[in-house]
Amino acid sequence: MNHDAINLRDKLALFPEHWSPRVVAEMNDVQFKLAKLQGEFVWHAHADTDEVFIVIDGELAIEFRDGEVRLVAGEMFVVPKGVEHRPVATEECCVMLVEPRGVVNTGDAGGAYTAANDIWV
Repeated sequence: MNHDAINLRDKLALFPEHWSPRVVAEMNDVQFKLAKLQGEFVWHAHADTDEVFIVIDGELAIEFRDGEVRLVAGEMFVVPKGVEHRPVATEECCVMLVEPRGVVNTGDAGGAYTAANDIWV
């Protein structure tokens, strides 16, 4: 068993790409992923799972067809399963995503922003 703490800032410094989540830990079948976001993501939904966004640094808007939620560092939001949404970060924003193993970041939309699963940092 490893007794070392995971330093989120150190892990974030290991990759420059936006919209490409990296796994930092697992608990049961749940993955904790770090991502850097900037610009507008694609509209998408996850039919079978909720998605948790925890803002570590910066500001994030999560748009919905009927409104939006704005988050700053230290805040989190749970997008319920099946709800179409689009993350938007005007400036670079660092987040932790908490999702079941195997969840595709673009959900039902696919496309160019689809990241490879299970990339560890």
